[in-house]
Amino acid sequence: MSENSTSAARQAPQGRLTVLGLSALGIVFGDIGTSPLYTFKTILGAAGKAPDAGAVLGALSLVLWTLFIITTVKYVLFAMRVDNDGEGGILALMALLGVKKKNRPTIVAFGLFGAALIYGDGAITPAISVLSALEGLNMATPALQPYVVPAAVVILLLLFAIQSQGTAAIGHLFGPVMLVWFVTIAVMGVLGIARHPAVFAALNPAYGLSYLFSSGMTGFLVLGAVFLCVTGAEALYADMGHFGRRPIKLAWFAVVFPSLILNYAGQAALVLDGMPTEGNIFFRLCPDPLLLPLILLATIATIIASQSIITGAFSMTRQAIQLGWLPRLRIKQTSSEGYGQIYVGVVNWLLMIVTLGLTIGFGKSDNLASAYGIAVSLTMLMTSVLLFIAMREIWGWSLIAAASVAAFFLIIDGAFFLANLTKVAEGGYVPLLLAIFVYGIMWIWHRGAAAVSAWIRASLIPIPQFMTEIATKQVPRVPGTAVFLTRTEQDTPPVMVWHVKHNRALHEHVFVLRVEILQRPWISSSDRLTIEEVVPGVWRAHARFGFMERPHIPELLSVSKLLGCTIDLADVTYYVGHETVIRRQDGQGLPAWQERLFAVMERNAEHVSDFFRLPNDQVVEIGRQVAI
Repeated sequence: MSENSTSAARQAPQGRLTVLGLSALGIVFGDIGTSPLYTFKTILGAAGKAPDAGAVLGALSLVLWTLFIITTVKYVLFAMRVDNDGEGGILALMALLGVKKKNRPTIVAFGLFGAALIYGDGAITPAISVLSALEGLNMATPALQPYVVPAAVVILLLLFAIQSQGTAAIGHLFGPVMLVWFVTIAVMGVLGIARHPAVFAALNPAYGLSYLFSSGMTGFLVLGAVFLCVTGAEALYADMGHFGRRPIKLAWFAVVFPSLILNYAGQAALVLDGMPTEGNIFFRLCPDPLLLPLILLATIATIIASQSIITGAFSMTRQAIQLGWLPRLRIKQTSSEGYGQIYVGVVNWLLMIVTLGLTIGFGKSDNLASAYGIAVSLTMLMTSVLLFIAMREIWGWSLIAAASVAAFFLIIDGAFFLANLTKVAEGGYVPLLLAIFVYGIMWIWHRGAAAVSAWIRASLIPIPQFMTEIATKQVPRVPGTAVFLTRTEQDTPPVMVWHVKHNRALHEHVFVLRVEILQRPWISSSDRLTIEEVVPGVWRAHARFGFMERPHIPELLSVSKLLGCTIDLADVTYYVGHETVIRRQDGQGLPAWQERLFAVMERNAEHVSDFFRLPNDQVVEIGRQVAI
């Protein structure tokens, strides 16, 4: 069978540690790795036109300690120790704590809104990253300034246009290219530090705290800009399942963290040495003859960072679908090399529209910085709350110990979130509105799906009783095998009842299959399928898939004979139901606006036969009206 098929359990990422670490550079660290392009210049803009030495050292100290506390301590050393069968990220953490351990609707809602906020980040990251890279052209040739935004639009259009083709052909280059990028920014940082080595005084956190508490509102605004240096930290946790904990840690400590420290310190050293702060201080680190090659490398690095964010949005969408919080969307597997190589058209084009709108509407990376950060800071705040629960329930920490660590993280996350709230009117409303929209879609879909399930359960008939009625009424049994897909746990599938009612016949062999998506990312082959013969000639099966897996029913049935089922797989007809959602007339259903929105999503969802990869020439669809 193929990888991730019904008989295959999730395997740990395979390969040499260094090779996996190199691959992680291209997928995990693109966002945080390109943040030096815009972070320090945004900080200088918030600090004032001519910041003194105290302000520069204070700002650098805040950057270095933010990288250490949030990325290194919170995510690398703490969050990555909490996984849902190897998977990380706020959705996996929500599934683990909000459903798998206990049924907690509040935690589920909390986690889902945090996930919805990441879509806002997914729209802003490509825009601000590509604009920041191309703005280096202003310093190389000021005459090219009018072409920066059009060039960014063209690059972003091409980036989104090629998503359906996948990145398997060039994906293996992402890691080496990002390694070159990190080495380059580290060397540039060293060149800057050489001009003012005293910049390393900023390693003393007293500089950052002194500047923060002595500068009033300016210090508070600078704090919002400082947060830009860790906007990609959540990716370390979310991508843990792709590479494993150790390769990500290796890449962070050996390459990414040192390179970021050196580059930020180099930028600060230039300012302390008297370099003008107009334009982008990052590009001032580069010798003039190498400026154009650096701009090209920066553009490629930001494209890779954007690609990683887009791919992450696709993966998160699939997780939400499998968990039952989004309608079935058409998912295209773009490569057989890896399960994460997917394409979700609806998500891609919506992200493209928002990203291009942000690029054209804001025009400069400085302006986009105002819209950036609030979504990620709120997600990080929610992650800290979930980590507190994990410390108590998974690690077994005492209340005092867990509360002390969580309070430390919450104070820091809360400060950054409050600082970013000042950006709401300047553009921060964009990711918030996008998150509210996505969360609203999730909430309405889940409510509608629950209402449909309740309607179906209200008219169920036990299988033995139904088969007795068939025998009593002498309903003919025709040759062949019928597979009925159902949501019911033990009773007769409604689609089976309607089939007999309208066709007045039933196959000799009946296979009733219930597919359940569990709150775990992967299911072992031994736990995949259970089968029992309810009455002679009628088998009932329960198939289990993790929320990171792709259900494939024909492959699943191929192992049924090993479990004692004697159905003839050469002559199978699949029966699926197609619901047409209508309004309940008794006033007890969903509000009219929710029912209409759910009905629209239901009509446009991927067909169940495509979702389960059923052969089209063996599927019979039976329509029915469902009043919710």
